[in-house]
Amino acid sequence: MTDPAPGHAALRHVLLTGFEPFGGDAVNPSGAVAQALNGTPLAGHLLVGVTLPTAFAASVERLHQLLGQIQPVLVVCTGVAKGRTGLALERVALNLLDAPLPDNAGQQPVDQPVRPGAPPAHFSGLPVKAMQRALHAHGHAAELSLSAGSYVCNAVFFELMEALATRPEHRGVVGGFIHLPALPAQHPTGPSMALADQVAAVAVAIEAALAHAQPSVPGGAR
Repeated sequence: MTDPAPGHAALRHVLLTGFEPFGGDAVNPSGAVAQALNGTPLAGHLLVGVTLPTAFAASVERLHQLLGQIQPVLVVCTGVAKGRTGLALERVALNLLDAPLPDNAGQQPVDQPVRPGAPPAHFSGLPVKAMQRALHAHGHAAELSLSAGSYVCNAVFFELMEALATRPEHRGVVGGFIHLPALPAQHPTGPSMALADQVAAVAVAIEAALAHAQPSVPGGAR
């Protein structure tokens, strides 16, 4: 993460997060997209792109730090989901940790809550249907998804929505999660999307979110 340029200091911020590589991969497209868009002015806002650690505890801690430091008006967290054919606009975050493999810190929680005592699920605050329409209009593959899994992506998604729902300092902030497809080198025989196309698609999705976001409407059903 870099500081905004002097000419952009007055712009409101959009926080865009991705993850570092995991599971033996050399790259994670979500982290690469966040870094590529870091510092980009968009629709009167400044994108702040940050790569989170692919670790349950560390990613959540870093997310909360960023929310306090950046004070964004919009938060879009992203991760990779091999097998997806395009951007997957997630609608539901589950209060569930059930890791299919250890995270980068060696932790592998099974059947545990993300946050004990919190609701079983949260809806995304992103206007996912408007975002999908915008992506399709620009020629990008995009789908609505009802499962963000139960790995680190879902943990960050749930913690984000819990924070936006319960912390007064984040009142009015809109947020949610997008899964990105694998890069061609990661999935040579299956669905993939070039990094440049992912960068362009995420920018389109964020611009649509800024145009249509309504904090009072849950689930992105608009």
